[in-house]
Amino acid sequence: MTDTETALGYEQARDELIEVVRKLEAGGTSLEESLALWERGEELAKVCRHWLEGARARLDSALAARDAESDGAGPDGAGRPE
Repeated sequence: MTDTETALGYEQARDELIEVVRKLEAGGTSLEESLALWERGEELAKVCRHWLEGARARLDSALAARDAESDGAGPDGAGRPE
């Protein structure tokens, strides 16, 4: 991923991807323009996927920490002293 792509937030990349898809579905573009739009769409989808995978990892980590605490273990996995 390029610096420009990683600088895009999820919502910005998603909105631009929606616009790319809209343009492709509307038709009326040359083959060269369609290919450029498709390539941009692929890049934007990769950015969105990156953000979503990061969000999933954070959620999994938070859930694992919560489960560890509810099982009587602290965040480091050690049990609480009695």
